[in-house]
Amino acid sequence: MNIAIVGTGYVGLVSGTCFSEMGINVTCVDVDIKKINDLEQGIIPIYEPGLEEMVHKNMSAGRLKFATELKECLEDVDVVFSAVGTPPDEDGSADLKYVLAVARTFGQNICNYTVFVTKSTVPVGTALKVKAVIQEELDKRGEKVPFDVASNPEFLKEGAAVDDFMRPDRVVVGVESDKAKEIMTKLYKPFMLSGDRMIFTDIPSAEMIKYAANSMLATRISFMNDIANLCEIVGADVNMVRKGIGSDTRIGSKFLYPGCGYGGSCFPKDVKALIRTAEHNGYEMQVLKAVELVNEKQKSILFEKLYKHYDGNLKDKIITLWGLAFKPETDDMREAPALVLIDLLVKAGCKIKVYDPIAMEECRRRIGDQVIYSKDKYEAVIDADALMLITEWKEFRVPSWEVLKKTMKQFVILDGRNIYDRKELKEFGFDYSCIGQ
Repeated sequence: MNIAIVGTGYVGLVSGTCFSEMGINVTCVDVDIKKINDLEQGIIPIYEPGLEEMVHKNMSAGRLKFATELKECLEDVDVVFSAVGTPPDEDGSADLKYVLAVARTFGQNICNYTVFVTKSTVPVGTALKVKAVIQEELDKRGEKVPFDVASNPEFLKEGAAVDDFMRPDRVVVGVESDKAKEIMTKLYKPFMLSGDRMIFTDIPSAEMIKYAANSMLATRISFMNDIANLCEIVGADVNMVRKGIGSDTRIGSKFLYPGCGYGGSCFPKDVKALIRTAEHNGYEMQVLKAVELVNEKQKSILFEKLYKHYDGNLKDKIITLWGLAFKPETDDMREAPALVLIDLLVKAGCKIKVYDPIAMEECRRRIGDQVIYSKDKYEAVIDADALMLITEWKEFRVPSWEVLKKTMKQFVILDGRNIYDRKELKEFGFDYSCIGQ
């Protein structure tokens, strides 16, 4: 099979590369000429474990190609995926201008039956708009080329995206015709050891599934953060509470870990978009509004703990942040708690030293020299008045407390991911604070 994927971000590049790994001929398209030139030179624009090696392998095999114009490859493809961004509009709703622009180009140049698939996360009703735009362009041309639209939302976790795509726990596809269903089944067959993980739905349901899934996971996180904050007040231990409720098979243990707030490209954006979709249809998502409110407040909780510890006297304090990305195994800092903390610390007059294994350049791109960038985690804590653990990278899990005692000015540790042992740190003489204890 031959397919094209428009957009070479996380979703587009990972999807295209993984499809090519299974022997499918893929052309990844992006209007960013520099990005395409870099990709053709083997320069990968994102960090994702295992992706770079797979890109090089399939480029060498001739199965993975890159282009700046969709029309260059439309004549030969069976499926076109739209994996372009759907950034939040001013009111928080998903901006569909890039998706509709791809649909317009598709309609202007299609010459044979092709399936147009939205891979981006889009609100319910987007497929109808896409279909109308394609048909409008065909009518302008006076052509009657057959096509189908479909919805195939992605469920990739940043930091594990390649593995998620190659071994999916489910593939959701919304279709309108048996022909489109047959083509999509053939396309995903190499990834399916059994067909029971392929879920076909109507298109509106497929569009809703992605938003509902991400919003449910975000809800679990905010719920546990709320519980954690209450645990601190009443003297309970949120880790014990988490284990107690997670052992209930109706609840399960995943996404019950409290922390300093969620970020990333999906949860914040999708929660906002689903709230706005409801408002546009005359309904209020009261639970999700609370989820959003709790998360925004949670991002400042470590600052509040630090402020209380030093009785509000933070001017000229040296504060170290371990971790900048919103989660481990990625350089993504979209909606990252670290950005909120840095802003609060700067306004309080602190000097900020940071270290992240991957996201340093991304941080520099976003905020410039507002912080001091360190070459490793130990350089970052020299003369520090407090250390904040923001991202639970593996290399932060078992640091040398002896080194920290020798290099830090004040022995204050604020653990935003609850990965350290309170008893151990107390024995080393640290003033330790985490979430929910």
